[in-house]
Amino acid sequence: MKIRFLLLGTSLSLIPQTINAQCVATQDCATLGYTETSCSGGSGVKCPFGNKWACFKSESEYEQEFCDKYGFNYTCSGTGYSSGSGSACGGKYTVCTCASGYKWTGSNCQKQILNGAQGDLYYCNGAVVGVRATGTNFYVAMKNLGTMNWSNANSACQNYSFCDDIKGTLPTEEQLLTIYNNKSQVNSLLSTNGGATMTEGWYWSSTNPGYGNYFVVNMSSGASGWIESNNNYVRPILTSW
Repeated sequence: MKIRFLLLGTSLSLIPQTINAQCVATQDCATLGYTETSCSGGSGVKCPFGNKWACFKSESEYEQEFCDKYGFNYTCSGTGYSSGSGSACGGKYTVCTCASGYKWTGSNCQKQILNGAQGDLYYCNGAVVGVRATGTNFYVAMKNLGTMNWSNANSACQNYSFCDDIKGTLPTEEQLLTIYNNKSQVNSLLSTNGGATMTEGWYWSSTNPGYGNYFVVNMSSGASGWIESNNNYVRPILTSW
């Protein structure tokens, strides 16, 4: 018991020496956290050893600190933005809702580079290269290829590129009549997306009644007939993609 008491007593006697060695009094304002020359509205405490202040944060500063901590970083305004998603904090959001044609990447709204069929529009590297009437199963090229005889027309359409290696074809008589019957919508889509509307004239089809003749369709009246040779308008279509 005596041995235990002496050891305990010895250990306790060392504690004050340890504390005295670690605690150092200071009158340095900066070390104590008094770093400001003044506080807005007097909202702070003056250092007792000098003229520096420790300032209290304002309500708006606390709010901003909270907003920053939890990722409210985006104003969701500018080109390609529609609105903020969810609740705002300090006028900012964690996620933005993008306008049509733009996609949220996790940090901003970027313009989408579309390719292929998108409803009534067909895209190649973000540009509209073909349109179709709703419910139809082919896309119409954005412009005529000029006027020419049937052989040149057929070759020009087969070599026409809608996108990379995706080639067009000369429309059939039925397909040309479908374009005529939906001409108002087709022309509207063409015009809206930078294309040329269907010319009011005769167009070559690939439909062959025999004897080297091919049907033509008039985009002004919807009339059709067949002829052997002539120079008529040519408009490629895309039937598979």
